[in-house]
This record gives sequence, C-alpha cells and structure tokens, in this order.
Amino acid sequence: MTPWLSIVGLGEDGFDGIAPPARLLIEQAEILVGAARHLAMAPADHPAERLQWSSPLEATIGEIIARRGRRVCILATGDPMWYGIGATLAGLIEASEMSLIPAPSAFSLACARLAWPLAETDCFTLHGRPLELLHLHLAPGARLVMLATDGDSPARIAALLRDAGYGRSRITVLEHMGGADERRVEGMADSWDAKPGAAFNTVAIECRAAADAAPRSRSPGLPDDAYENDGQITKRETRAATLAALMPLPGQRLWDVGAGCGSIAIEWLRAAHHGGAIAIERDPQRCAMIARNATALGVPGLDIVNRAAPAALADLAAPDAVFIGGGVSFGLIEICWNALLPGGRLVANVVTIEGESALSEGLTTFGGDLTRIAISRAEPLGGLSGWRALAPVTQWAVVKP
Repeated sequence: MTPWLSIVGLGEDGFDGIAPPARLLIEQAEILVGAARHLAMAPADHPAERLQWSSPLEATIGEIIARRGRRVCILATGDPMWYGIGATLAGLIEASEMSLIPAPSAFSLACARLAWPLAETDCFTLHGRPLELLHLHLAPGARLVMLATDGDSPARIAALLRDAGYGRSRITVLEHMGGADERRVEGMADSWDAKPGAAFNTVAIECRAAADAAPRSRSPGLPDDAYENDGQITKRETRAATLAALMPLPGQRLWDVGAGCGSIAIEWLRAAHHGGAIAIERDPQRCAMIARNATALGVPGLDIVNRAAPAALADLAAPDAVFIGGGVSFGLIEICWNALLPGGRLVANVVTIEGESALSEGLTTFGGDLTRIAISRAEPLGGLSGWRALAPVTQWAVVKP
C-alpha cells in the first residue's frame, strides 16, 4: 500500500533543519498534525487542514485514522520512534502505510554534547511517568540520559539521588538543544540549587555512589532486606533459582500468584526488558506493601490485583510465565496451565507435604522437573558460628509445549 501517513521529526531549528525529502512531505500534505509549537513552524500560507493534539491523545489518533487515504503529515519532536508518536502509531497502523523521517533524538544530541558513547549510555524517559523509575537505572558508574517531565524535574531527580545514596552524582540539564536558545546547567545532586528551567529538557547523570549506598543489581536474587515484608517472602537463594526457572524474556508477561511482598514479580520486571507482570494477592495490606516495594525498586508499573486466586485469574491477559508461591493446589495448577501461552513456563514452590502432593500430581499430568532446595545460613552460635537450616522448598518447573 502506498504510504498515506508521514511522520517528520523536527529539531529546535524547525524547518531550517529538515532535509528536502521531509520538506516535500510537509509541502504535499493535505492535513498537518502536531503540537501548537510544531504547527506554528509550518508556513502560514500552507493550505493544509491543521489538527492539534488533544487530550487524551487517542481522540486525535482516531481523527488521523479516519483520514486514511489522504496525505496526512505529523510533525513530531526529534526521533518519532524513540518514545514518540511514531512508536504509538506503529502498533495501530501497518508499516507499509507510513513514511517516517526522524531528526536527531534528544538522546543523540545529549550524548554528542557530553561526548558519551550512545551505545554505553542508558537512555529512557520520565516524561509523564513516575520519577521512581529512575531507581531501576541507578548503579555506580552508570551514565544515564532521560527525558524530563517539566522544568521542576531536575530538582526532584537530585532529591531522589540524594535519598538513594547517589548525592555525589553529577547532573547536566540540557535545554533547547540545536536551537538558538540552547542552554546547559550543571551541578552535583547533593548541592543542586538551580532554578526551574525550560519545560522541555533532557537530564544526564553520571552516577557516583556514596560509601553507604546499596546498589541493586538487575540480576535475580536481591538481598531479603531490600524488601519490606511480613515474613512472606521467597528467600534470596530460592528466589534466584525461581527466576532462573521462570526465564524472564523481553516483552513477556508474568503472573505472580500469591505474591506476598511481590519479590518474584518485581525481580521479573527488573530483569525482563519491556516485560510486564501481574501480582495477584488477596491481602490488601500486602498489596499496599507490594506497591511500596515496586516503587522503591524502580518498577512502579507493576500491576497489582487485590483478589484471591483462582477467581482473580479469569479476566487477566494470558501469561508467558506463571509463578505460584502460595496456596498451591492441583486445581489452581490446572487453571494456570490452561491460561499459559505455548512455550510458557510454570514454576511452583511449596514447603508443606500437602503442597508436595499437588506438585506430584502436576508432574504426573504435565511433566517437568521436581527439585528440592535446601539452604543453610551461618549464624552466631555462642561465641562461634553455626549453620541454621531454612525450611526446605520443593520446586516444580515445567515448560508448556
């Protein structure tokens, strides 16, 4: 199909910075779509109909799709496929119907200004998203570039860094990159006192951890004390083995059934790039605790369902992996197995004889592997040290054909 929709990325220099092919798409457009500041860049005598983005965005997207077959041109910021409107529309309109011409992204421009290798820099957005997402990316020596929400964002970012033990980190705020009003503000997180700047800004951070900071790896098996819990927590060693069996993969979804403090779902999200997770927990106090843990560990997007299984599972999106950590019965195993997508993984942990009976029936019916995990930890014993055994965990893991 001949493309009817074009998306042209613009920089701060507006139409002066676009290449001839992009200029031609704009000139030939019957409908121009964009924010007010982008539409203002188009020639005043351009005869095209003009659509300004509305709130919610979906309303304007509907108007665009309703004009399918006409020459529609969207004016966007930078690279439309990097946290831009192009990425949104790519899930709604076939690639053969679109023509995209990007401008340099804010990430590319920021790394160019700082002489940071783009491939070695962690780039993401906080625009319209929880600030606590930053926790996921903090690590000693890491270089981060992020799209900010507004002019107050740098101060809030500095405060989060201080609270997380990264007050020694260097912050650089870049505004209007590539335009006549380009501006750069630098400082340390622990002494940040810059006044709010431009609403559209990009923040770069060189992460430097204090001696008492507690770095959090994205690898499974965070320390138990990383979680607020009431004792219902899959212990660190068992958690690492459980996540290894669940195999977090990019873009995949986990059901954490009987989530407790949420540790399995949280570490799945930390490990699975662009993945999703649903924590199912019947206790409302534990659900609140899961939310606090998810926020503190940089995955505030964790979906929490405050209902008891199996009733809570009926209307959920199908999972690529399921973990059953509480109240295991063969009936619950069957329901989860039937919901599981082909190639999906199901893992269940139990500590009771009755739970082992359910896993044995699951093994007989669906196959898989049964493993006993026995862990002992050294603890003070008088003036010496001795081993204290944790309750053995029986784990069943199976892959659906």
